[in-house]
Amino acid sequence: MTAWQELGTDTPREARAAARLNGSAPRPAPAPPWPGSWQPLGARFRTDGEGGRGTNFALWAPGAEAVDLCLFDESGRESRHRLTEQTYQTWHGYLPGVLPGARYGYRVHGRWDPWTGARYNPAKLLLDPYARAVDGGCTTHDAVSSAVRGWPERDVADTVRDDRDSAPYVPRAVVVDDADDWYDDQRPKTPWAETVLYELHVRGFTMRHPDVPPELRGTYAGLAHPAAIAHLTGLGVTAVELLPVHHHVSEDHLQERGLVNYWGYNTLGFFAPHAGYSSSGSRGQQVGEFKRMVRALHAAGIEVILDVVFNHTAEAGAMGPALSFRGIDNAGYYRLDRSRRGYADYTGCGNTLDTRRPQVIRLITDSLRYWVAEMGVDGFRFDLAAALARGSDAVEMEHPFLAAVSQDPVLSRVKLIAEPWDVGPGGYQVGGFPPLWGEWNDRYRDTVRDFWRGARPDVRELATRVAGSSDLYQRGGRRPYASVNYVTSHDGFTLRDLVSYDRKHNLANGEDNRDGTDDNRSWNHGAEGDTDDPAIRELRVRQLRNLLTTLLLSSGVPMLTAGDELGRTQRGNNNAYCQDNETGWLDWSLLDDPQWRSLTELTARLIRLRRAHPVLRQRAFFSGRPAGPDGPRDLSWLTPDGREMTEADWFAPTRALALRLSGSAMSERDQHGRPVHDADFLLLLNAGPEPRHFTLPGPHRPLVDTALAGPPEPAPVTGATLTGRSAMLLTA
Repeated sequence: MTAWQELGTDTPREARAAARLNGSAPRPAPAPPWPGSWQPLGARFRTDGEGGRGTNFALWAPGAEAVDLCLFDESGRESRHRLTEQTYQTWHGYLPGVLPGARYGYRVHGRWDPWTGARYNPAKLLLDPYARAVDGGCTTHDAVSSAVRGWPERDVADTVRDDRDSAPYVPRAVVVDDADDWYDDQRPKTPWAETVLYELHVRGFTMRHPDVPPELRGTYAGLAHPAAIAHLTGLGVTAVELLPVHHHVSEDHLQERGLVNYWGYNTLGFFAPHAGYSSSGSRGQQVGEFKRMVRALHAAGIEVILDVVFNHTAEAGAMGPALSFRGIDNAGYYRLDRSRRGYADYTGCGNTLDTRRPQVIRLITDSLRYWVAEMGVDGFRFDLAAALARGSDAVEMEHPFLAAVSQDPVLSRVKLIAEPWDVGPGGYQVGGFPPLWGEWNDRYRDTVRDFWRGARPDVRELATRVAGSSDLYQRGGRRPYASVNYVTSHDGFTLRDLVSYDRKHNLANGEDNRDGTDDNRSWNHGAEGDTDDPAIRELRVRQLRNLLTTLLLSSGVPMLTAGDELGRTQRGNNNAYCQDNETGWLDWSLLDDPQWRSLTELTARLIRLRRAHPVLRQRAFFSGRPAGPDGPRDLSWLTPDGREMTEADWFAPTRALALRLSGSAMSERDQHGRPVHDADFLLLLNAGPEPRHFTLPGPHRPLVDTALAGPPEPAPVTGATLTGRSAMLLTA
C-alpha cells in the first residue's frame, strides 16, 4: 500500500487534502498547566512553594505557533496540555502531580514550508532534546517521517507533509528525579601524562564474561561488576573510553535487515543514558545505574571518558525520521544547504548540527556539563570534531563552540579529545586543534602499522611519531599528551585481524562488502584469516607483541582497544558497527589459551613499566640536547652498530633503529621544583625479516623481548641480536 493510499485516498492530490483533515488524535486538555519557569530547559521534577510535587517543562521552540505537552499513562493513553507561556522563545509550564517515571513528549505546531526550512508537523510526537531518560524504541514505519515517503514524485516528496500520527512508533521522554549528592564519589583526576586509555563498548565488554551474572551482562551494572573491573585494574589502564552511551536508535535500513546500530553513533538524546544498557529499567532507573557504574570505576581509580556524537543526530536527511530536532526547529538546529530544503552534510549521516547558533552551542555545553557535574564523568572524545568547528564552510579553530568550551569553568577542567576530522572539504585537522584538546592521532596509527608490515623505506616518520609527534602538537604550548596514540580502535580491524587479513570481510553487514575502509595497512603474513601453519601463527603473535610494545612505550597517551590484549578477532570484519553478537563481543574464553593469556600479561607488564618510570611518559617534548655540558642527550637515535644516527642515516633505507632515553637528562621537575631522575632505557626495533645484531652503549638488562612469550633473562648484556620482526626494551 502506498503512503497516500494509507491516508485513505487514491491519488497524491487527494492525499494533500486528506493530510490537512486527518487529525484523529485527541484535542489539547482545556485546563492549561501553571505558568512555571522558562529555565532550566527540559523536565525538572520539584516541590512547589506549598509543599506539592510536580514537574516543570520548558522547550526552546522559537518558530512554533503552539506547543502541546503530551503525557502518557501506564496504558499508553495520551493526554495533551497546551503550553500557553512563552519566554525568550521557550515554551513552558508546570504540571502538579507529574512525578518521576512519567512519560512525555511534545507536538509542535507551526508552518509547513520546507522551502524555508520550516518542517513543523503536530502529527509527530517529538522527544525533548533535554530528556534525562528515554523509554521505548523507534520502530520502522513511514509515519515516523514528517514527509510522505511513498510519494511518487520523489523529487518533491520531502515537501509533502505526512499527517499520520507517529506516536505508536517512537520513544517517550521520562521525568527523572535528579536528587543525588555524590558525597561518596572520589574522582581519580589522573594527569594526562599518566593516562592509559582503554576503548570499550558497555554491552560488548561483558556479554560473554563468565564471572558476570547473566542478568547483568551487557549493562552498566555489568561493567561495574568486580569481575569486569578486575580485568581493567589488572591491566593497569587509568581510563575507559566508552563508545556512545547517549540514547541512540537504529537506522531503518538496519532494522529492515534484522540488525541494529550496535556502536551507537546515531544519537537521539544527548542527556539520556542509553536505556538498552540498563539492567534495572528504562523509566529513569538507567540514570541511577549509570551513576553507580561511574562510582564503582572511580573507586577502582579508573576515569570515565564518553565518546559523544554532537556532529549529527538520528534524524538523517530530509526523508529521515522526525523524532525531535526537525519538528522543534529544523532551521534552528541543523545546517541547511543553499536551497533551505536540504541539509549540509559534513558527517556522511544526512545532517549536521549547526554549531554556529548559540542555542545549539548551549545544547551541547549543557549536555557536557550535565554529564560531568551530575553523572560524574571525567571527559569526552568528540566524534568527527571538525564538524563542530565549521564556520560558514571551513573549519575554524577560533570557532564559537571551541571558545565556549575553553572558557567554561567545568568543561575546561576535564579531558577533551577530538577525532580531528569530518567528511567535508578541508575536514582533516590532525594537529590543528587548540590547547586543552587531545587528538586521536591517525598518523601515528598508520606509521606504526606501515613500519611493522615493512611498507616504509626509512624510519624518519616512525621516529617522529614514537617521540610524541612534536611536528603536530608543539605549537601553541601543547604537550606530547595532546597525541592520543593508537594502532587500532573500534573503527577498523582488531589488532589480531590486522595481522591476519589483507582485506575486509564485511558481508555480514548486508552491504555487499562495500562498507568499511579499504585502507587497512594490514598484512596477513601469508594466509588470509585463521591458519594451521605454525610459522605464520608464531609470526602473527610476535607482531602483536611488537605493536603493543611500540604503542605503550611511545611518547603521548596510549589508547588500547578492548580485547586486543586477549587476541580478539572479528573474523576480518573491519566495520562491525551493526554486529551486536559474538562478532562484536569480547571472547573471554581466549584467556584459557596460554598464547593469548601471555599477550594480556605482556600488556599489563608494559603498562606497569610505563607507570613506574617517568622517562617513559614525559610531560614535555624531547629536545635532543644534553641537560648539561657533558651530559647525555635526553633522546638519542642510534644505528644498530651503536653510533648516533646522521642525516644520511635518516634518509637511508632501513628497517632497524634504536632509541635511547636518558633518565638523568629529563626536563621534568616534581611538585617541589626538584629535578626528576630515572633510569636509562633502550628500545630496539627490527622490522626486517632477518635477525639483526645491535651494539649497546654499555651493559643493559633486557626487560621485554617480543620474540619471547614471557619475560627475558634479566642478565646484563653488551649486545643484543633481535629475531626478525621483533623489538626489545632494555635498561642500564
